[in-house]
Amino acid sequence: MNAFLNYVQSWQRLYDEGARLPSPSPVSRPTPSAADTGPTALIFSPHPDDECIIGGLPLRLRKEAGWRVINIAVTLGSQPDRRSGRLAELTTACKVLGFGLEIANGKGLESVRMETRRTHPHHWTHAVNTIGEILLRHRPSAIFFPHSTDAHPTHMGVHALVRHALHRSGDRLECLTFETEFWSPQEQPNLLAASTADDLATLIEALACHTGEIARNPYHRRLPAWFMDNVRRGAELVGGHGGAAPEFPFGTLYAMRLWRANRLHDILPEGAFLSASADLPAFIHGLWKPV
Repeated sequence: MNAFLNYVQSWQRLYDEGARLPSPSPVSRPTPSAADTGPTALIFSPHPDDECIIGGLPLRLRKEAGWRVINIAVTLGSQPDRRSGRLAELTTACKVLGFGLEIANGKGLESVRMETRRTHPHHWTHAVNTIGEILLRHRPSAIFFPHSTDAHPTHMGVHALVRHALHRSGDRLECLTFETEFWSPQEQPNLLAASTADDLATLIEALACHTGEIARNPYHRRLPAWFMDNVRRGAELVGGHGGAAPEFPFGTLYAMRLWRANRLHDILPEGAFLSASADLPAFIHGLWKPV
């Protein structure tokens, strides 16, 4: 048999076998509480499931550096009849990941889109104030949110919303920022963070909790391929064109900067590969010490 055909068919078999993965069951792993003392990272998720897709580095921050990670569900999706179900799925997913969970405005924000700022300024101001209150209440050491051209109206809206809220915070907030991607690649990521097979399996398990979403599109079964493609792209975009690719197979791309004195600062101009064996706390502290 053609070795290349066998290789491709092996991938096909794995994908097909993924359809027989068991449904996740509720887990007893405790989520972080307000009493936890480690630095805090906030994930501003446009939809339930984004916390899983971009969660490679947040999961490592929780496991390797002892950070408290809280997923901020900016919306609960665009379909009102699905929101209670999506909240239940999201709650289970965050338990799998060990993330805290907070719903913006208690029930999720509406119309988080770029045009809302122009067409409904009062609604936009309320949304900015909601995110600003979350930022100043938690005073996170790191935040994760989509990049500005992530090719989904709500993802791009969440980017604008978080940036607006950051500017409203003025000098009262200093934190690391990690811009994320899913629907569209960002042009200038500067950090490729590896995930172990164990961590990726946890992310897939959590993503599989979003049963209503994967029923129409089983993207949890494609997540390993996406993580591998991130390494392909990151090898050149982060490491430099023509450079050697890192040895690790799975990774996630981020644009990492520092929010200080009411603006973003580049603190990783050369880009970095963060392997699974790297000392994550030392890497963070070498760039900035959480306040």
